[in-house]
Amino acid sequence: MPRSAPARAPITSPAAATVFTTVLTEGPVSRVDVARRTGLSAAAVTKAARPFIEAGYLEELASEGRTAPGAGRPANPLAIRPDREYFVGVKITGDDLIGVVTDLRADVRAGAHHALASHDVGHVVQALADLVGELLTGTLRERAYCLGIAVSGDVDRASGVVRYSPFLGWRDVPLAELLEEATGLTVTLENDVKALAVAEQWFGEGVGASSFALVTVGTGIGSALVVNGGLVRGAHGVAGEIGHVPVADGGPSCHCGGQGCVEAIASTEAILTRARQVTGEPGLSMDDAVTRARGGDEPLREVFAGAGHAIGLGLAALVNLFGPERVVVSGEGVATYDLFEDQIRRTFAVQAFGSAARCGLVIRPLPFEEWARGAAAVAVQSLFASDSV
Repeated sequence: MPRSAPARAPITSPAAATVFTTVLTEGPVSRVDVARRTGLSAAAVTKAARPFIEAGYLEELASEGRTAPGAGRPANPLAIRPDREYFVGVKITGDDLIGVVTDLRADVRAGAHHALASHDVGHVVQALADLVGELLTGTLRERAYCLGIAVSGDVDRASGVVRYSPFLGWRDVPLAELLEEATGLTVTLENDVKALAVAEQWFGEGVGASSFALVTVGTGIGSALVVNGGLVRGAHGVAGEIGHVPVADGGPSCHCGGQGCVEAIASTEAILTRARQVTGEPGLSMDDAVTRARGGDEPLREVFAGAGHAIGLGLAALVNLFGPERVVVSGEGVATYDLFEDQIRRTFAVQAFGSAARCGLVIRPLPFEEWARGAAAVAVQSLFASDSV
């Protein structure tokens, strides 16, 4: 059972959640500016902020002589007290556990890696518990109550169940329940790409955008959508799976059971498989394929261009359907982005409908520690926000 936490964030209403998230993501900010940005009255902002100040989550900064517009008195900005509580975030990969401890602003305070010797559920749970124990020492342990877990695949956040994770070979694993028993922390489980999108929404490229999409390129092709400030999950929790949009009729088979999916053409493994086919070299490594393509090997360059075409088609479909202000492209595959960037942009420009082609593509390389930070951001979010659409 999760251990109880005294005097935690007093989220008692939608207005309280709105005020807190505004200060968290845009602060320090005056009450007047909070009211202007949220549409709440100044009195409602003051009422919502007071319990957070009393519980130690917010503080009033000195006015420094500034005056609230039209108020005739100094404006004391509200700011987060980041050390009031800490959050653990862990990204599970096929080979490793990457863990961090963050403060309320999702700034990393500690980090650690553990190798995974097995995908057996019991082994992974114990390894996660050991990692959490290593991360939480002293004050960090005293003020940490929440653990966020980011894992690839079909994840049911509400029930805490990994319904399907192809890289771990898991189906219907009640991971949140198992980890709560093993760690004593309140666990929030989330798809890894959606977790990364939460971090970008609150603390990265998505700050201030009412809608944006995050697309990850690498071992898999994933995406997450934020529309009207909310993460889109859909009725079954798998909205935004751009990797499984079919873009090549009769194309290569995908692990999902379909054919011609973006992921079956543009994932790291798919690119390497195709590169070995065109070269006739079954032992070709990805590093060698990249080096030779950059050196001008035309058949290998065509392999990467084909992957870029598939990604461009997927991006255009996403933008045509949802119309985000911008698309952030990340993931470990971004390291080779130079080999398929031109094809992505050309295909996107052709397939995006009308003004949708003006959607900005932002390339943002992120290490796995940032995915763990995303898991911690989901834990922060679980304090007070209902973010699903």
